[in-house]
Amino acid sequence: MHYEPSDEYPEHLKPHKIAHTFDAWRIFRIMAEFVDGFETMTSLGPSVAIFGSTNATPKDRLYYDMTVELAKKIVHRGFGIITGGGPGIMECANKGAREAGGKSCGLCINLPSEAQPNPYIDEKYHLSFRYFFVRKVMFTRYAKAFVAMPGGFGTLDELFEALTLIQTKKVKFFPVYLVGSAYWAPLLDWIKNTLLAAGNIQPEDFKLIQISDDLDAIVDSIEKHYRQAKSLENF
Repeated sequence: MHYEPSDEYPEHLKPHKIAHTFDAWRIFRIMAEFVDGFETMTSLGPSVAIFGSTNATPKDRLYYDMTVELAKKIVHRGFGIITGGGPGIMECANKGAREAGGKSCGLCINLPSEAQPNPYIDEKYHLSFRYFFVRKVMFTRYAKAFVAMPGGFGTLDELFEALTLIQTKKVKFFPVYLVGSAYWAPLLDWIKNTLLAAGNIQPEDFKLIQISDDLDAIVDSIEKHYRQAKSLENF
């Protein structure tokens, strides 16, 4: 049976009907963000995405310094740096890229609570998005590796989306690293002792995540993967 909804909506549902009459027009705004993103990111070259808390400050010397140093090491191997463009860990990564003379990209998101983009983003590679899903496509298409420093929901969102896409083979494999063993160990324990033990993931899925505080080993692994994969994008 084919159901045709009536034009005579109850009074309390009319605002819902009116709001959705504009949905088709949003395609043009979404399309514009994709076009702008693709045109910019294709000139960036092989890069590594670094995620982490917006709340990290120079007072948090451990992860602040680690992120700056890691970004420099990655740049020295010929890669650019991609971040979410905000403060905290993202600022540290962009700062490291700038100080090392590398390409420094910020994929910023328009949020009421979000601070101004950090000052270490190259003007050419400064993008601003309204939609999270468009922004995440840019990360997952062009980053040769993901590095997650300690962070919150946003970091976890990027982390688990990447793992899901790799697990389901919707994207080509790229390495995912967690930096900060003390921070991430409880999460890894839960994944192993709960998800894996319950059969909700397979043993090979658990191996998609690499945890390490050895920055040189991480950079060596990123470069090795890129040389073997010889791919400019992940899907």
